[in-house]
Amino acid sequence: MRRTALLASAALLTALLPLTTAAPASGTDDPAPIPVDRFEGEVPFAGQPAEGIFTWGGDSDDPPALQLADRADAPEGAKVLAGTYDISGYGGFTHDFAADQPAHDWSAHKGIRFWWDGQDNGKKIAFEIKDGGANGEASELWTTSFTDDFTGWKQLEIPFTDFTYRTDYQPVGGIDHVLGLTQMWGYAVTLPASVKGRFAMDDVELYGKADQSLRASVTTDSAVHPVKEGGTATVKVTVATTGSAPIDEPVSVTYETMGGTAEPGKDYTPVSGTLTFPAGTASGTSRTIQVPTLKDRSAEPAETIPLKLTVTGAKAPTETPQVVVDAHGLPYLDSRLPVQNRVADLLSRMSLEEKAGQMTQAERAALTDQGDIATYALGSLLSGGGSTPTPNTPEAWAKMIDAFQLRAQATRFQIPLIYGVDAVHGHNNLVGSTIMPHNIGIGAARDPQLAEKTGAVTASEVRATGVPWDFAPCLCVTRDERWGRSYESFGEDPALVQSMETIIQGLQGRADGRDLSRDDKVLATAKHFVGDGGTGYGSSTTGTYTIDQGVTKVTRQQLEAIHLAPYRTAVDRGIGSVMPSYSSLDILGDGKGPVKMHARADMINGVLKDRMGFDGFVISDWAAIDQIPGDYGSDVRTSVNAGLDMIMVPYAYKDFRSTLIDEVKSGRISERRIDDAVARILTQKFKLGLFEHPYADTSGAAQIGSAAHRAVARQAAAESQVLLKNTGGVLPLKKSQKVYVAGSNADDLGNQTGGWTVTWQGASGTHTQGTTILQAMRTAGGDVTYSKDASAPLNGYDVGVVVVGETPYAEGVGDVGNGHDLQLSAADKAAVDKVCAAMKCAVLIVSGRPQLIGDRLGEIDALVASWLPGTEGDGVADVLYGRRPFTGQLPVTWPKSQAQLPINVGDTSYDPQFPYGWGLTTLTKVPTGGAATLKALGIAATLAEKAHAGEAGRALVAKARLIVQRKVGQNITAAVAKPFADADHLLLTGRYGAAVAQLTAAYRAAA
Repeated sequence: MRRTALLASAALLTALLPLTTAAPASGTDDPAPIPVDRFEGEVPFAGQPAEGIFTWGGDSDDPPALQLADRADAPEGAKVLAGTYDISGYGGFTHDFAADQPAHDWSAHKGIRFWWDGQDNGKKIAFEIKDGGANGEASELWTTSFTDDFTGWKQLEIPFTDFTYRTDYQPVGGIDHVLGLTQMWGYAVTLPASVKGRFAMDDVELYGKADQSLRASVTTDSAVHPVKEGGTATVKVTVATTGSAPIDEPVSVTYETMGGTAEPGKDYTPVSGTLTFPAGTASGTSRTIQVPTLKDRSAEPAETIPLKLTVTGAKAPTETPQVVVDAHGLPYLDSRLPVQNRVADLLSRMSLEEKAGQMTQAERAALTDQGDIATYALGSLLSGGGSTPTPNTPEAWAKMIDAFQLRAQATRFQIPLIYGVDAVHGHNNLVGSTIMPHNIGIGAARDPQLAEKTGAVTASEVRATGVPWDFAPCLCVTRDERWGRSYESFGEDPALVQSMETIIQGLQGRADGRDLSRDDKVLATAKHFVGDGGTGYGSSTTGTYTIDQGVTKVTRQQLEAIHLAPYRTAVDRGIGSVMPSYSSLDILGDGKGPVKMHARADMINGVLKDRMGFDGFVISDWAAIDQIPGDYGSDVRTSVNAGLDMIMVPYAYKDFRSTLIDEVKSGRISERRIDDAVARILTQKFKLGLFEHPYADTSGAAQIGSAAHRAVARQAAAESQVLLKNTGGVLPLKKSQKVYVAGSNADDLGNQTGGWTVTWQGASGTHTQGTTILQAMRTAGGDVTYSKDASAPLNGYDVGVVVVGETPYAEGVGDVGNGHDLQLSAADKAAVDKVCAAMKCAVLIVSGRPQLIGDRLGEIDALVASWLPGTEGDGVADVLYGRRPFTGQLPVTWPKSQAQLPINVGDTSYDPQFPYGWGLTTLTKVPTGGAATLKALGIAATLAEKAHAGEAGRALVAKARLIVQRKVGQNITAAVAKPFADADHLLLTGRYGAAVAQLTAAYRAAA
């Protein structure tokens, strides 16, 4: 039944409802109850823009399972909404009215009520209503809760006056902070976490008559009002009504400064009085209260002046507003002093509780109340993947983060928050940002200067939204393509990863940190220390993951050469933070067996901090300390003593902080360890300039997604394309050719951008702004016909382009064996077969890792590894149509079969489909020559190596590589592949003469 029809028939439905003794008697002049949900099937399970009921949660396991269940004891009708849940983070369900329909007017009613089948579990359940805004997902949230402390069906009535403005999360950052009730979009239920449960619900309806005496509410413009010593704070007080009508009766607000840490008469002039809003005052009318502060000529921390408000005739604000006299005159506030001195001064003044707060990082949506930032002196917040404001705009990001920073100003020393995001290929949480190719594509481009540019664009867009900290880059060395994080790596060769670490300078600027305070730079994070790319298949114990978060079993020499090498480079480049891996490390022969990296003091304290000299701070991964064996106190103690400085405890920030304090007081964690951790954190905050400029500098926001930024991403997409096969010169295409385009990934921006795009797992379809490969081909001027499944007639075309590959995933969700494999889908295989049987064809594989294509390689004329090119499909079209030449090289070995995995450059047995470093070119002039030419190139390369002439040496090796590839063609044998791959590793390590020698061996093997 349509919602409009349901509401229109409310009176009829009400007459049919059974009488219950649980509901209080209604007044004779009460309006008839209005049904919202009867759960008889009139509202489907569906999401926006259609009207429907849908679930949500913090990860894939958190959304509850819902059904419309037949129940003989249903309070109304035959069915109820029933469900089960097992939530580790957060989860629940929502009923949103259709976004393309007018919002509903609930202002005539007293409240909302529903039947709940109690389980008597003592858990609080949040109930939320959605007021104003564009639709149910861009509305203002008002919340309350009830406790499930009863058994069986009970009708719960919630007056609208019980709802409070939700302070921990607002999709749009708040609209007017007034529960208007005239534009309502539905409701949501948040179920309890950390307990398995079931529930049933029935007959949601509006009841009663609005109580006019309680319709008015009083709000203040902010809970915190910082002011410089001697200045005057202005607090705006507003009266509003739930129906937005003028108030019926007078409202008075008596105010008085009292309590707090500031001393009246010394720090401020006490004020008191009454504001009066006469009957008939328009909703939204404001008055102001001014609180003068005094200069006492002494250095002091920040001091608070609570402004007590007593409201008559309306609902009072949920929080007592505070005027905060800014800290002043203390050495740590003097930007002219060296950072080291400022840190020492501030650290000497802090209490253990304040230090513990600095070591605590919470997820923004998990805050019980925004006031917790000051209450617990939190040092950091983050946005997990997909944790965004709505609308997801630069303005909303900046406003949200500024609101969090304002809360930190209510602490004694006004230590600003450091806010972090996973911007792993551009500001990927933000709709409309510039999305770069994932790291695997950047590794394919083999262009350190370009890598730095991509980092600079990312930093600029991230900082312009108020975020100063990026959890990137991933310096993992991927050794097994079954890993769901393969695309987060620059490649399988540590030397390749090291060469791409120029991205750190793009993000942070100069290695000494002097650029961090710029409005276009961010603190970078090297992750995941150490060995996350080397986990063994089948070693994971996390849910259904098969390899991610598993065990990396290596000799100490392998650990040093493969996995630790990129971190030495990162430390030399001045990386500001490091994140340990979820995985375990098993160093053969050390007698320890597998140990979680978050617990390895020998690696974090011993290798990273002591031996490598890392002077930034170590941040844990998401709730990662929970994976350390032992109770929670042991988890905290083990991780902090191992060298973790800040702990990402998304939902457990209160428990972590209190446990950390207890561990220190008991002597199990030393105060020296705490001081070291906090000093490291404060150092980066000072370098970032957050004490001087805690709020967002949005001057660069106009450049987010700009043509200049997208040009960098376009270049990166073009350079990342690897031409694996090109029989008969099918590529580049000519604009005069009639081109038949097919395949699942030709016109899908979500598949093209992959995981970690707008949401954690990414999604197929269009969820941000960009250009698909198909759109780009059309823009490039090609005569293009598109048929996704190749069902359109195939005759009359010069060439076919089939774009196939993977759909998005992230982390262990993408592990092979966890619902994924390395095979093309049946639909993609069919599209390749149809098109390549009918005409010359080029196949593009859009994926985060190699796909097994050997059984079709014979029918394919040209094959391109497109990786995950990001939002700029124009870069792919640039190489397809010859605007740029193909120059990319494989950053990982392309296997013949899954049975070969793991297979990597340097292996004793090495017989891949395509070797590491392989990449044909469409340069106009491809080098020619044979053995004599290679000999001459080898001599010249050796001389260049001795002269430390890197650019010349690389050019000589590149020429030799192209000569060898021309000779080899598609006859890639094991005897060719091994020296060819080894040559690329030698090139990256600066051994140019040896690289040419290996290429010469490959050339001879192809003879």
